[in-house]
Amino acid sequence: MAKQLARELINAGVHFGHGISRWNPKMAPFIFAKRGNIHVIDVKETLKGILIAKKLLAEIVSSGGDVVFVGTKRQAQKAVEAAANRCGMHFVSERWLGGMLTNFRTIRSRLQRLEQLEAMEQDGTLESESKKQASRFKREMRKIRTNLEGVRKMTRLPAAVVVVDARKEYLALREARKLGIPTVGVLDTDSDPDTVDVAIPANDDSIRAIEIILNELADAVAIGKTMVSVRQQETTPRPRRVRSRRPALARASGAEASAVATVGEETAESEEVPAAQEDTSVPEPEQPPAGT
Repeated sequence: MAKQLARELINAGVHFGHGISRWNPKMAPFIFAKRGNIHVIDVKETLKGILIAKKLLAEIVSSGGDVVFVGTKRQAQKAVEAAANRCGMHFVSERWLGGMLTNFRTIRSRLQRLEQLEAMEQDGTLESESKKQASRFKREMRKIRTNLEGVRKMTRLPAAVVVVDARKEYLALREARKLGIPTVGVLDTDSDPDTVDVAIPANDDSIRAIEIILNELADAVAIGKTMVSVRQQETTPRPRRVRSRRPALARASGAEASAVATVGEETAESEEVPAAQEDTSVPEPEQPPAGT
């Protein structure tokens, strides 16, 4: 499996880095060699980062957390959306709004505004407004939908953030670090690996390479979801049998009836015994003397 994945990554050009003049010295452990004026990324380190990221995401999702895929550069937009839809998670592909994590309450209020505008559009209230006001509402709705459509179902802070090109998505990484959220990043030779928790060195300009990596991470998220269902089935307590009180009352009443009957029989016997004793204790009448 690892050999096949490595072959696909190499065919997609995942090992091509940036020019030598643009490299970040912190990426030296992930660079295999130099070819001409570009660096060649070590594919073994790429596979290692993918495996670590898959394990991390599976554990996070199995514990009930959510994952956000972030990729706003043109080469990663479609891949990010496809990976998020594949595993049923959230994504940001147009623009990372400042405070999307640290000011999450405001983001939720804007999503509620979007729902309000859509309700106005459905019930015809928007059409009853003036042309200028309706145009203003439609523009507002279109803007919110463009920026926040991917996080529309996210009702709480995510448990992990996956970014493509850590140098471009520095705002998302800073907010995640401030909140203590684990991060996974696809890094090229010009990025800083210290900005993410799990680094996946790869060519972040190759559309095919980004698709392969994100599909692997999406599969790990899907596996984590199946682990959630299995854990829920294991931890679900068995339904306790509730005993009806009616049989108990019937048994109690039957026991009381038998006890009453027993007491009655004992009382009757005790009344019969003195009567018999009285009958036996009655003296016989005296016989007259023989002379009379």
